Amino acid sequence: MAKNYLVKATRKTAVARCVIKPGTGKIHINKTPIDVYYTGYKREIVKEPSHIAQEEFSKFDFFINIKGGGVSGQAQAARSCVAKGILLANGNKEKLKEKFVAYDRHLLVDDVRQKETKKQLGKGARGKKQHSKR
Repeated sequence: MAKNYLVKATRKTAVARCVIKPGTGKIHINKTPIDVYYTGYKREIVKEPSHIAQEEFSKFDFFINIKGGGVSGQAQAARSCVAKGILLANGNKEKLKEKFVAYDRHLLVDDVRQKETKKQLGKGARGKKQHSKR
């Protein structure tokens, strides 16, 4: 029986969970093919790991569930899921890991940075009303 792999990745408040099954390199997001779910550059963001590791990517199908966050955060979480899945399904090969890290560290390491909260008496996290001394 073929082995399935489970991977989780996050970006801001978006959480992507991925099931990796042996296949032909298809990506489904929330039970929808990626070409229908994303258009334009967001689709290319999710497919970035497939360009780096073309041979390893084409052996598996990726079924991704995404919740929370915005459109961009979800795309980046899915991208990280695909990269982690390729690495896990191929036995955590050091050469492949180095390839991903050389391209972008956030393919394998979750980016947990959050927007800083707005403070009172200001219009944002740091911006305050200008003070006049005279």
